[in-house]
Amino acid sequence: MNEALKNKSILLFDGYCNFCSSTVQFIFEHEKNNQLYFASLQSPTGVELLKQYHIDPSKTDSLVLIENNKAYVKSSAALRITKYLKHLYPALFGFTIIPAFLRNVVYDYIARHRYKWFGKSESCMIPDKEMAKRFL
Repeated sequence: MNEALKNKSILLFDGYCNFCSSTVQFIFEHEKNNQLYFASLQSPTGVELLKQYHIDPSKTDSLVLIENNKAYVKSSAALRITKYLKHLYPALFGFTIIPAFLRNVVYDYIARHRYKWFGKSESCMIPDKEMAKRFL
């Protein structure tokens, strides 16, 4: 593993997905301690991390959270992200009491339709100067 990435909390997202890019912007604006780093799944860093954690990119829809050197996918990633946010958002982490196979039914439905509902960009999102500091 790249030493610079070790022990970082990293959110991998689909850089072509408008919904995913909007989600990253939302997280950036509502994060309490600026602990998360970001990379698109399609970036060299994203590809390297997917390979390292043995995650098949063809079976991963939109989000992967790497936290404490462990990878979380689908609804588990989404719910763990709430712990990094301000206000009442961390309370959503409580939904982890619902078994992942049930949560992922909803997650997979949204992931399957995200391009149709929110659109797809021709290129990955370009972060502004402030966000760029936390992109890998």
